[in-house]
Amino acid sequence: MGDSIAVNGTCLTAIAVDETGFAAEAVAETLEKTSTGKLMTGDRVNLERPMQANGRFDGHIVQGHVDGTGTVLDVVAEGDAVRITIATSKGLARYLVEKGSVTVDGISLTIAAVGEKSFQIALISHTLSETVMQYRQPGDMVNLEVDIIAKYVERLLKTSRDEISASRENDDDD
Repeated sequence: MGDSIAVNGTCLTAIAVDETGFAAEAVAETLEKTSTGKLMTGDRVNLERPMQANGRFDGHIVQGHVDGTGTVLDVVAEGDAVRITIATSKGLARYLVEKGSVTVDGISLTIAAVGEKSFQIALISHTLSETVMQYRQPGDMVNLEVDIIAKYVERLLKTSRDEISASRENDDDD
């Protein structure tokens, strides 16, 4: 009780725990920005406990802070693997780069291709068999978390530009 658990990539806090499962609360913002509010009893979900600070770091930095949702557009089998195309907002797409990282329903994945408002991921058979991605079909909503480093870089660059503009305005006032 009180521990964090990611449900389809959405970080929640367990408020009740017993031998059959757990309960968690979600605020309105979580329900609006994720697929969490659309979950029904019996839906399959990815569950993941947070990494301990002394644990092995494997993948990219994932916080469980979902940035938005996407919609599965296409699922194409490629031998034992699958390529999935996901539509997203232009606002999130700007953080996606080919061979970069994205989290889809809490799964850290490499981006295979990027479009203006969509991207593709390629999943090996092991990832498919161990996650809810094996059940995803066109029209399904998925939670997306973009790379935190990209968001920090964007913020730092914006702050630097704003400071430069403010400095120039002050110089013009002199």
